[in-house]
Amino acid sequence: MLLAAPLTDSCAGPLSTGSHVCIGVSPFNSYFSVDRIAAIARWAQRSFDAFHFFVPDGASVHTLEALGYPPNRARYKAGRQGQYVINKIHRALDEVGVADPTGYVLSSAALDGDPAYLALLDRVHAEFDDNPAFAHECLEASRWVLDRRLPDGEEPTPDQLAIAVRYFLAELPMFLDTVSIAKVESSVFAYHQRVHFLELLYRQELSLTPHPRQGFVVLSHDEASTPDGGTFA
Repeated sequence: MLLAAPLTDSCAGPLSTGSHVCIGVSPFNSYFSVDRIAAIARWAQRSFDAFHFFVPDGASVHTLEALGYPPNRARYKAGRQGQYVINKIHRALDEVGVADPTGYVLSSAALDGDPAYLALLDRVHAEFDDNPAFAHECLEASRWVLDRRLPDGEEPTPDQLAIAVRYFLAELPMFLDTVSIAKVESSVFAYHQRVHFLELLYRQELSLTPHPRQGFVVLSHDEASTPDGGTFA
């Protein structure tokens, strides 16, 4: 059984409306098998009027460059992995009876032409450039991402963080205002892990705050009902 817990008290309202959910799918995370994506899609179909999957495929080039990939190699690897993940989502949506899965995926290509997303992205970058406290929290969130990719005992350098943070900044509009991007009454963003930055964001302890009808939920799964027999976290 799939469970969705509001990240903070302010997230409970947007969840209770059942209007819309946007599920984050990380391009290089083996957690997202076709079976698991299909299980999440079935939950979204039952629980919400509308849903999307968000894949930051283009932005993942920044994580790869921070890890040492040359720019051309990083672009190739990000593009290939992004398409692989999108194909898995399409297969999962086909399994749950979605006739045309294309409109259910918010990839970098889909968002690059979206005025609401681009306006939010400009706002995020301006805040990062102008507000050292906000920039510090963004860099710390990027440190959390890189720490899981670097060899044990190796710390990300300031130069690596400066590159990697562009991935996180590309995601931030989705945490701030999927309501405007998806053109819905209210929305929750769903992911299977808690992130300290997002707890600060939804407790309104940062200089940018989410749309009043935007929430975030943490997904978890009963071990007995997880497709591969393991835990969902």
